[in-house]
Amino acid sequence: MKQERQIDAIDRRIIAALQEDATLSHADLAERVGASSASCWRRIKALEGAGILAGTVRLVDPEKIGLGVNVLCNIRMRSHAQEARRAFEQFVDGRPEIVECFSMSGEWDYLLRIVVADVADYNRFLMMTLLGHPSVAGAASHFALSMTKFTTALPVGLS
Repeated sequence: MKQERQIDAIDRRIIAALQEDATLSHADLAERVGASSASCWRRIKALEGAGILAGTVRLVDPEKIGLGVNVLCNIRMRSHAQEARRAFEQFVDGRPEIVECFSMSGEWDYLLRIVVADVADYNRFLMMTLLGHPSVAGAASHFALSMTKFTTALPVGLS
């Protein structure tokens, strides 16, 4: 069970530093945030225990692996029944080309970010897979021309 934890200024500096470079040693992290290595280790464990810090990953440049097309796709559901939403969300979870999914307020029910190799690849996915899902009534696709900002770092209140 995740325990509640209040975060202080040192915790915020640790979070910010790890969002920038999760490969920092405890000694390098301690130097950056102005704490001892042992204190950083304890704080990281406490932040993990509280569910504030989760898994460590390496970011991949999508273009360098042939996935240079980002599509933002709005989805309208046929039904808003819980089982229909659950089925759609399970479908989304199983599709690797869908890298983000947001349940939305307003005119559309979901917003998906889909990463594919090219427009033809997206067309196949849209026509043969996404629109074929029984819960999907319609979709509107928006192709990103360029990415002007991308970050996984959250603003942790550092000034």
